[in-house]
Amino acid sequence: MKKLQIDIVSDVMCPWCIVGYKGLQKALQQLAPDVQANINWLPFELNPDMPNEGQNIKEHLIEKYGITEQQSAQNSEMLKQRGKEVDFDFNFAPQMRMINSFDCHRLLAWAKQQDKQHVLQMALFSAHFTQNMALNDRKNLIKIVASVGLDINTANDLLDSDAYAKQVRAEQKTSQERGIQAVPTFIINHQYSISGGQTAEAFQEILTDIVKKL
Repeated sequence: MKKLQIDIVSDVMCPWCIVGYKGLQKALQQLAPDVQANINWLPFELNPDMPNEGQNIKEHLIEKYGITEQQSAQNSEMLKQRGKEVDFDFNFAPQMRMINSFDCHRLLAWAKQQDKQHVLQMALFSAHFTQNMALNDRKNLIKIVASVGLDINTANDLLDSDAYAKQVRAEQKTSQERGIQAVPTFIINHQYSISGGQTAEAFQEILTDIVKKL
């Protein structure tokens, strides 16, 4: 059996991050039990300068990428289809907002110490993209934290402080120094890099090649 360390540089605001992870998950299921992986999530902020209230997602995408409303709608449909292929439901509601995810990353850094990073990451993706929960709303964040069995009092204290801010910024800086400028980026055994929301078949092929070199 071969063991892989897979670090995923990701933002919970990024739909391709969950599509890519789900493709990776399917590939690992196909490769099991010969290949096993330890998954670690690393922070990335798509919009570090976004104000706390955020921005309507459609307006944001049209402004940021210079696309039309029609192109935005087409992108949403494509993502819904890719989501179905990997068993993830996208529900792009009109009220969805793009926010700054720094507090989410701080909570994830804390959750990692409780061995709950991965389940919290999945819960945040589902809350944002499927349930349309605003992740800049403290009540929603606490509800999500509670849903994965983390202590809400500690989470509230964390959000009232700057706890884990230095760690998140340091991890972001390390990724930038590695030349990572887009997400998702999957780093295999600190050596190989895979970018984008690849299909399960693509992940399986790439991981098979990597395992042969081990």
